[in-house]
Amino acid sequence: MTPVRLVVAQVRGLHGLNGAVRVEVLTDHPEARFAEGQVLYLEGDARPLTIVAAQPVEDGPGWRLRFDGLSDRAASERLRDAYLEIEVDRNVDLGAGAAYWHEVIGSTVRDSTGADLGKVVDVYRAGENEVYVVRGGPPGEFDLPAVRDVITTFAPERGEIVVDEAVLDLGGAVVDAPERSAKPRKRPRWSRHGKGGKAATTDEPGKPGPE
Repeated sequence: MTPVRLVVAQVRGLHGLNGAVRVEVLTDHPEARFAEGQVLYLEGDARPLTIVAAQPVEDGPGWRLRFDGLSDRAASERLRDAYLEIEVDRNVDLGAGAAYWHEVIGSTVRDSTGADLGKVVDVYRAGENEVYVVRGGPPGEFDLPAVRDVITTFAPERGEIVVDEAVLDLGGAVVDAPERSAKPRKRPRWSRHGKGGKAATTDEPGKPGPE
């Protein structure tokens, strides 16, 4: 099977003089994704970046990474602000019934009668749970918690999510999408194995309920 590339980090700055970079973590598995010897890639670039050292940042969020062949600050300058991807075998990387976040986005959400409630346009995490942002249907924009009490059918591979509308309680007034006064956070383009769109192909598995 052709490997899938997933975004696992974004370079937020350079650290010190030995070529280290500071990254924002975009994966649930930083210890595994950033292990010594792992190979990452710049988005859209086939040249491998082999990790030779990695550690969490002691005084803040993120990790510090160093790559083979990038031994000074000047050599690492080309990584600044770049998204870093890893190649994975989807069949090995995901458990049964799970999907990556980018695979969930675009799925049509329906109630138990088959009525269209909108499409998933974004995913975020609230505590230990994932939440899907649904938009474009009669209820207006609403948040759909990814838990089995609410989601009765989870099939992003065929673009379908079915919910128990009674538990979700969508009988209130229609809520329009709020106006966004702040500039939205820049999202990476989908990897070359995706369909294209505004949402990030990040290393985040989606699955209703605990794994």
